[in-house]
Amino acid sequence: MTYTIAVEDADISFPCNDGETILVAAERAGFTMPYSCRKGVCASCEGFLSKGNVKQRSKEIVGPSGKVLFCSATAKSDLTIRPRRIQRHDPLARKNIQARVFRMSRPTDDVAILQLRFPASIRAKFKAGQYLRIRTPDGDERSFSMANPPQQSDGVQLHIRHVPGGEFSEKVLASLRLDDKLEVEVPFGEFYLREDEQARYVFIATGTGFAPLKSILDDMIRRGLNREVRFYWGGRSKADLYLADTCEKWAKRYPWFTFVPVLSQPDADWSGRRGLLHAAVLDDLADLSDRRVYACGNPMMIDAARSEFETLGGLPRDHFYADAFIPSGSSDTPPARLLQTVD
Repeated sequence: MTYTIAVEDADISFPCNDGETILVAAERAGFTMPYSCRKGVCASCEGFLSKGNVKQRSKEIVGPSGKVLFCSATAKSDLTIRPRRIQRHDPLARKNIQARVFRMSRPTDDVAILQLRFPASIRAKFKAGQYLRIRTPDGDERSFSMANPPQQSDGVQLHIRHVPGGEFSEKVLASLRLDDKLEVEVPFGEFYLREDEQARYVFIATGTGFAPLKSILDDMIRRGLNREVRFYWGGRSKADLYLADTCEKWAKRYPWFTFVPVLSQPDADWSGRRGLLHAAVLDDLADLSDRRVYACGNPMMIDAARSEFETLGGLPRDHFYADAFIPSGSSDTPPARLLQTVD
């Protein structure tokens, strides 16, 4: 069965097949809407259902209703929706590229930095913070945030955490050699900096959630965007903050940038901040009402940060941008993100 989805206050409508999410139907029709995780974690795709019935995981929702996640809601009737934004997709904005393995390094035992180069005549246009998809030899796909700034458009840098049994990290990555080829598609995602001359930013990340924020910070430095940024990077031990020296150098060089490492299970000689990452933010910034927060990494951290920043810190809901990382292949229970694989 096919349903019709109409966009409120716009001359836009498109078909949606039974069992197809609203986001996928919009993309198939040539439109783009805000999204990030595509699994109902980050709330980037959240919108309003004006009319009709949808199924969101196991729950039936009847319009009018707010906070519908278009990446996971499937139509059960004709619908009228009100997304945060919808526009015609530019078919030339996304490229399929055969990239070459240029360099591999391991700053720690469980994190690999993979540098890919594009053919000499090809450049990829993307926004700092976005991600790409890699097609593996078996036809599967894995998605990784790009850690390099857009000015370095002749290739990409990926930060990949090793996961025991991980399909990519233990099989594909372990077998890669210099000059091997990988098929990539770029760019994807809505996680990028919303520029505002008056904005004061808080960036928070766990583990390889640093990758898209590194891209954003590197881009800000290159463009001379001297906006206030406080970056909180969390991990269990110092090894999880695998490029902390880069952040420390930035903090010394740029007065607008503050770096706060936070460890939950530090060694005895650790003299820095301890505990939960989002709690460290609230300890420093009791009032978040004039801040914009960009959160990357563990979905449980992101959920806790979003909830407590709003309820305790007064952060406006639309000032929280998230990019939740989960292992590939996770089911929809608990909510998961296929966007940034951690294997």
